[in-house]
Amino acid sequence: MTSTDTRTEAEDSGPSGYAAARLRLLQGEAQSGPPRRTALAELTDEWLTGLFDAGSEAPRGVSLVAVGGYGRGELSPRSDLDLLLLHDGSDSGAVAALADRIWYPVWDLGLDLDHSVRTPTEARKTASEDLKVQLGLLDARHIAGDLGLTAGLRTAVLADWRNQAPKRLPELQELCAERAERQGELQYLLEPDLKEARGGLRDATALRAVAASWLADAPREGLTDARRRLLDVRDALHLATGRATDRLALQEQDQVAAELGLLDADTLLRQVYEAARVVSYASDVTWREVGRVLRSRAVRPRLRAMLGGGAKPAAERSPLAEGVVEQDGEVVLARAARPERDPVLPLRAAAAAAQSGLPLSLHAVRRMAAAVRPLPTPWPAEARQELVTLLGSGRPTIEVWEALEAEGLITRLLPDWERVRCRPQRNAVHIWTVDRHLIETAVRASELARRVGRPDLLLVASLLHDIGKGWPGDHSVAGEIIARDVAARIGFDRADVAVLATLVRHHLLLIDTATRRDLEDPATVRAVAEAVGSQGTLELLHALTEADALATGPAAWSSWRASLVADLVKRVSAVFAGDVPEEPETVAPTAEQERLAIESFRTGGPVLSLRAQTEPVDTEAVAASAAQDPEPLGVELLIAVPDQPGVLPAVAGVLAMHRLTVRTAGLRALDLPDGVAGSVLLLDWRVAAEYGSLPQAARLRADLVRALDGSLDIAARLAERDAAYPRRRGTIAPPPRVTVAPAASRHATVIEVRAHDAPGLLHRIGRALEEANVRVRSMHVSTLGANAVDAFYVTGAKGSPLPGEEAASVARGLEEMLRG
Repeated sequence: MTSTDTRTEAEDSGPSGYAAARLRLLQGEAQSGPPRRTALAELTDEWLTGLFDAGSEAPRGVSLVAVGGYGRGELSPRSDLDLLLLHDGSDSGAVAALADRIWYPVWDLGLDLDHSVRTPTEARKTASEDLKVQLGLLDARHIAGDLGLTAGLRTAVLADWRNQAPKRLPELQELCAERAERQGELQYLLEPDLKEARGGLRDATALRAVAASWLADAPREGLTDARRRLLDVRDALHLATGRATDRLALQEQDQVAAELGLLDADTLLRQVYEAARVVSYASDVTWREVGRVLRSRAVRPRLRAMLGGGAKPAAERSPLAEGVVEQDGEVVLARAARPERDPVLPLRAAAAAAQSGLPLSLHAVRRMAAAVRPLPTPWPAEARQELVTLLGSGRPTIEVWEALEAEGLITRLLPDWERVRCRPQRNAVHIWTVDRHLIETAVRASELARRVGRPDLLLVASLLHDIGKGWPGDHSVAGEIIARDVAARIGFDRADVAVLATLVRHHLLLIDTATRRDLEDPATVRAVAEAVGSQGTLELLHALTEADALATGPAAWSSWRASLVADLVKRVSAVFAGDVPEEPETVAPTAEQERLAIESFRTGGPVLSLRAQTEPVDTEAVAASAAQDPEPLGVELLIAVPDQPGVLPAVAGVLAMHRLTVRTAGLRALDLPDGVAGSVLLLDWRVAAEYGSLPQAARLRADLVRALDGSLDIAARLAERDAAYPRRRGTIAPPPRVTVAPAASRHATVIEVRAHDAPGLLHRIGRALEEANVRVRSMHVSTLGANAVDAFYVTGAKGSPLPGEEAASVARGLEEMLRG
């Protein structure tokens, strides 16, 4: 039977005919999705039109109007009917009789009905007082009666909405936020409410209302398909349960999946999550644009008055990184940026956004997605560095990551991500999908970065530890294989690849052993030590275990579990401490270093060399080096200075003045060749410009000479610059941590500093150590993402290690200075 035949039967047979035709439509397999919803709306329109016209004479100045979901023609099998009987107020008695003639047959069929009887003036007044009523009227659609009356109301309501948008849109945004707080996020819930949860049908309707205001618009790509998918699932849910419900309960998911022809309930949830993610991202972008427009409108009259005319001031653009600037509270691409020539740009922009606590502009993300070339394999060092910085930025990482993922950039950077994207976890302990859990783990790990010597490995392991859940079998075993491939692809050397693989393979080892095995049994502790392999890996695994548990949910971590894991780690550390470490051999200087040292000693001043380092691009050559050092970052800066106090803060301060970021740094005393009496300090550093080009070596040397002789007040210059350009409020970094490494060296006291990297950090540390009257014998500085991990080998005035209490006092003073 055709839809025309169905409607004709409904008209001829009254309520019973409509009910039969409705039942056949819903049970028929020929139609589903949007065609069935449209056919059901049309069938219902025909029936209600028959009821409206059934009297001897329909009253004039009256129309029947569909509003809300019915007005949009989105009737699901158990949807209620939202109807407005609109009249001009000339014959209230006739209108009341007409209302009874329509409402009672609807109720008799057991259909839910949301109805009202109003004049256009009353409808507009009610809408002005009740936002939900106004939203429903935005979708008003004529069914029967006086078409002019309906058209007049629609025109007036839309005009009211656009005029009142600056006031009503913030109210709508608050309504959406309150609902999200109550219902949670659709893209993560195991039993989601398809309508009310964040990213659901209510939010999709809110986006339509924003677009109707002409104030802002939502990203349209994928939004229509996402809305259709959610409506299809709701249709199937209504048919499977026979109830007007929007909650996708666990016990009904298999039946709903079958109704939609899907493989299983997991496939169903993944499709729901993907749709919800599109709606949620569109909502984030849209509400951000609404806020920007409203702020601009509020400021514009004052600016016009100040400018004395109608000139529009140019938007201020502040540089954040190479090719990346801040504008209007968003991170956008610089005018000179060329995504097609800069494959690292997406990661650099994302890291800058997360570190600044700012959102990535939709236009910027789409431009990069459309133009950027794939990264080479292995990745250049800068790309790996920016990924680590992004992962270590705390909570802002989540929004930035979602922006990249919405435009497909994440799966292009990390193809293995596709298998875990939107993948549900049917475990009462887990509160996130697999992909969001991985990002949450990285966020938690960023808070623990001060506890480990290699925060970059911790953050990447956090991102990859459950990557195997997209494959059959033990996800830890599968994940180890994937982690090896990913780590090598993004440019870690063989030793780091092995550590990352171990962390992923054994990320459950500590918690499982601590809670399920007898820790008093020496065999238990030995087995863990053998699996982990080293103290450094154990340190990383301990932090990863805690971050993983905290990111899982409140039931996964407790003080009791933490104490058990800490006890196990302590016992395993004791096993590793049984091996006496060998003293490292002294590294002989290169010919270049020796030349600089001799020239520095001869001239009595600093001598430096600044040169670019070529990163290896031959994959086979990289793989052939089993003991390859971490890939150099930036350019090599070699400085030789006659041994004297104040070298470290002077060099670090000059570099900070010239906006050079220190990636790695080494300092050691170098004895001159035979026949030359004296000692020279040799600094071998890797530096990179924050943005722009590197300064000339001659300028660096001139400023370093002035800094060493005291004629250049570095601290004042840095303070003056910070006052002129205050730092943006971005991610809140965990507090710095300064410790004394016990028994780390027989010849010096080792002070370890773990802090958030910032301009002038190394200068401040150097000054604090100088003021503490200790000599820096050597140092090993590295910047891993946004984290500085520094080790300073210091001695007293006589060249011997510091006594225990004095060393602790120096560490405390340094930490207090960094916190202050």
